Amino acid sequence: MKQGFFVALLAIALGGIGTYAVGQPLLDGNPLAMLGNVKSDLKLNTSQQLQWDAVVAQTKAAHDAGRANFEQLKTALQAELAKAEPDFAAVATIADGVRGQHAALHKQTRDAWLALYATFTPEQKAVARDAIKAGIERMQARRAMHDGAPSH
Repeated sequence: MKQGFFVALLAIALGGIGTYAVGQPLLDGNPLAMLGNVKSDLKLNTSQQLQWDAVVAQTKAAHDAGRANFEQLKTALQAELAKAEPDFAAVATIADGVRGQHAALHKQTRDAWLALYATFTPEQKAVARDAIKAGIERMQARRAMHDGAPSH
């Protein structure tokens, strides 16, 4: 009984890591990444456009790496669960590594978006501000709908 409880607890904990790692499609928790919908309104200059393309590519690469890391973690957990005596410490070590890699990728991507934002004119910053505010409001409305929805 105790072993089953710990297995379930570990699975929930590792599942949370995976959800965190890949549950941020392209945004990676970064409000500036919401700007894709208003890119044309930003009227980027040539230099900004090149930087934009590089940051978007970096964001996608970080997202893909997060998915791959989660798959590695999932595979390790499944392999351990198939054993008579799983080594959950080994899985926890992998999970810690995945979390560290994700944190580093998140910081690099965030810093790249911030570097791009630093090149914006006051007009571009106003467009960015309005887009981010609207995006946050949409997310809050969806969350409120979801939280208020009756469970089936």
